[in-house]
Amino acid sequence: MPNSQRTRPGPHSAVLPPARTRFLRRALACLAAALIAAPITMLSTASPAAAESNPTDASKFKGANWAMPGDNFSSGAVVPEGLDSSDSYATVNAKANAILSGFQNIGANTVRLPINKYSVPGTTWGDKYTGAIDAATAKGFKVILAYWDGDGVGSNGRIVDAAAFTSMWKAVTDKYGSNGLVYFEPYNEPHGYSATDWANVAANWIASNPTIPKNRIIVSGPNYNDYVTTVCADSRLDGTYLSLHHYAFTSGPKTYDEWVSDFKSKVGTCGTRTILDEFGAPMDTGLNYNDATSTDNFVRYLRADTDTARSLGMGAVYWPALGGKHSDRPTYDWYSLFDLEGSGTNLALGVRNISGIDRLKYAWGSDPGSHTSILRNVGSNGCLDVPLGQDNVQVQVWAQCWGGDNQKWTRTPSGQLTVYSGTNQKCLDAWGAIKDGTVVGTYNCNGQDNQKWMFYSDGTIRPMQALNMCLDRALETSKVQLWSCWGGNNQKWQTS
Repeated sequence: MPNSQRTRPGPHSAVLPPARTRFLRRALACLAAALIAAPITMLSTASPAAAESNPTDASKFKGANWAMPGDNFSSGAVVPEGLDSSDSYATVNAKANAILSGFQNIGANTVRLPINKYSVPGTTWGDKYTGAIDAATAKGFKVILAYWDGDGVGSNGRIVDAAAFTSMWKAVTDKYGSNGLVYFEPYNEPHGYSATDWANVAANWIASNPTIPKNRIIVSGPNYNDYVTTVCADSRLDGTYLSLHHYAFTSGPKTYDEWVSDFKSKVGTCGTRTILDEFGAPMDTGLNYNDATSTDNFVRYLRADTDTARSLGMGAVYWPALGGKHSDRPTYDWYSLFDLEGSGTNLALGVRNISGIDRLKYAWGSDPGSHTSILRNVGSNGCLDVPLGQDNVQVQVWAQCWGGDNQKWTRTPSGQLTVYSGTNQKCLDAWGAIKDGTVVGTYNCNGQDNQKWMFYSDGTIRPMQALNMCLDRALETSKVQLWSCWGGNNQKWQTS
């Protein structure tokens, strides 16, 4: 996403930018033209293999961005959240396998990863970072490798060292050019170029990489990937995919219909070629993105984006699943789909807002399904159960899963787990201070933090107040409590 706070103006304002900015843009355009003409040789007769015989189908990209903390614009190596630059290849591979399994749990088949000149094969970190790419392709994921500018290669949204840029991409394409699951996005958010100059740079990259099929190249839209109509109309880019970014913070509040219109104006007739590979909204505020009647701007925006992406046959890759800016929250990006817990290679992802996952699935063409189900304890095969006829009582695991109302639990966007309905509705509640042995029972729903829970990819259910604690079936009594997460099956749950 843009290397700035989430407050930048939209790209199509009717108001001209200040004169100094217009002068800078003209200067950048001149510099771009010089760069285009000189360092990278245009191979006008090259024809990328299999481009026309394999038409684009953007809807097959169902994915998520895995970013580094603080965003991917870095003057050093890009190290996605959960990885460490000291990790070995094997450790990166194992961590990535755990994290990607969490993505896979929600139906993702694509991961978008950042690269820069410090993070490609042949560099100290890059040789280890390939463990993440290899883990993804081994799981059958499509991998989008996107270049974020950084010190020595690019700055201010344009290429300033063409030799380094070419060398970086050669290292990547030499390694993964023959792997049909790996896709190449030459430049993320090329905001230092005019639309015309950016199209020239993109065409030059394609011509300079004739062995890469055009349908494995993803061309960013101009500016901050703000629209794709110009790159779509350029015949030199025919056969490639296109990349669009769309956020609610780029302009003022809109109605649902206005968001749809805004989105469609940026895509034009190019939907089946276009991947919406960055979009997102707050996932930790309890917003219900399934509410079609909501007057909240973020809800209207996300519903409009996901509805329209689906209707136009587009791909959708959410920003961020993990990682990203920490400007609004001190330890995570509030748009992030997941919380990451665990140590070493024993990692698990927790869903922040189930309705956000629902909207992403809808964009992918999937049915989000119901969030009312029984919760089966893996260690006993019994179900989370409210003792019949009792009010505000400690819950238990009952051996017989019979699907009665006292065993049906509903996940809400705010993280509550409710049982029963109407005036009888209750919430799963941690009674008292959070510690080993804290009783878990039902209580009147009040929206407090001790009634909020997060579901993790390792099967655990954890209180948002203390994510190192797990919903636990006491081995002696089958009563349910909180206990420090230790990996036992009595702390793992399945929905059914």
